[in-house]
Amino acid sequence: MDKSLKLTFILFTLITGIITGIFIVIYGLLTKFLSYLLFWGDPFESIEHLPWWYLYLIPTVSILIVNYMISKDESVKEYGVAEIAQAVEENRLVFTWKSLFNKIVASALSLSSGFAVGNEGPSAAIGAMVADKFHEFFKLPKKLLKVSLSVGASGGIAAIFVSPITGIMFAIENIAYEFVRDFAGYLILSSVTAFSVALYFLEPLIFNYSAGKFIEYRNIFAGILFIPVITFFIYFYLILKDKLLEFLNKFLTSRFLKYKNYIFALIGGGVIGTILLISPYAAFSGHELVNFLINDKLHLAYSVIFVIIVLRIIATAVSIYANAVGGIFIALMSIGALVGYGYAEMFNTFFSNITIEPFYFAAIGAALFMGVNMKLPLTALVVALEITYDYNVIVPTGILYIIVSFLVTLTFDIHKMIFKGKK
Repeated sequence: MDKSLKLTFILFTLITGIITGIFIVIYGLLTKFLSYLLFWGDPFESIEHLPWWYLYLIPTVSILIVNYMISKDESVKEYGVAEIAQAVEENRLVFTWKSLFNKIVASALSLSSGFAVGNEGPSAAIGAMVADKFHEFFKLPKKLLKVSLSVGASGGIAAIFVSPITGIMFAIENIAYEFVRDFAGYLILSSVTAFSVALYFLEPLIFNYSAGKFIEYRNIFAGILFIPVITFFIYFYLILKDKLLEFLNKFLTSRFLKYKNYIFALIGGGVIGTILLISPYAAFSGHELVNFLINDKLHLAYSVIFVIIVLRIIATAVSIYANAVGGIFIALMSIGALVGYGYAEMFNTFFSNITIEPFYFAAIGAALFMGVNMKLPLTALVVALEITYDYNVIVPTGILYIIVSFLVTLTFDIHKMIFKGKK
């Protein structure tokens, strides 16, 4: 890249970052506003006071509108950065500012009405769409298109999570996916195990005003025992989700293809409405749920935790089936946080002489569940870092990722989503 092109790309990056940040702020505030508007206040407080029929009406009408928007503009649907890049390069997808507006509205409506999808997927896509327009405006070479889209996507992720390093890692893992998929887990395992040994004997440079810079080795012991638990629930998630989607597609969509949008709305609205009646914590993106668990603001019985895990898996699968516009990044984190929190509570019951903090394992479970299912090892580690800044979360996450990932791939062929439309 020559100096002139570098200067142009710097200018492109700055403008893309600023515009992406503005759009993500609009998207985030619109989602929150719609959620409060649709449920007459904070959903976690107001839902129990709303009539039952209203809880079915809101998600049903919302997803019907979303599917109508998708039928008019295919780019409103949710795709990964790599898939967007491939589609644009092959001239199968053309973005307009109208498409960007429609994606923001469709995703905000999906999230605010209770569907269990996250806001990180649309945020990455919004950033990529902004980058695509400015890539064209600056007349940058086509060979840099994927890099440009990743620049926009990283800005979108960083803005919605208010977390810059997570955005950077997300983009790197999409650009260098082949290398990361095959080798990054081993790099993480080597680094955190060597670090754990060295930290016991050597003195690192420490900023004394920062918390969490010392490892309590009981967390690593508890982490080893956590391996079969988190692996079981990942198996459970993958099997239940796949079986549910297979059933819905085989017995409903394929038989009534002509009326698929109405079927998506009825099934999606019916399931999400029922889940809202049972527990709002099992619906929505899961962002609030993760926040409550890692900050020890929500205490649930074992049976309630298991029920919410099952309901969140069903809600996530049905949300995907119904074409809710959103990602699964934070939705997966919420399931993992529940698993980790419940495990720690049970561990403390059986090992009364070794007490571990449930919120630590809520954070570990959240990072692991998302990272293993999405094959994003570096992003998982950085999420653990940026939400806790605590070695008691970061080190177990690094050690457990490669082991749990290996155990899961013995049965499942986990890969990134391929670009395809729903038939």
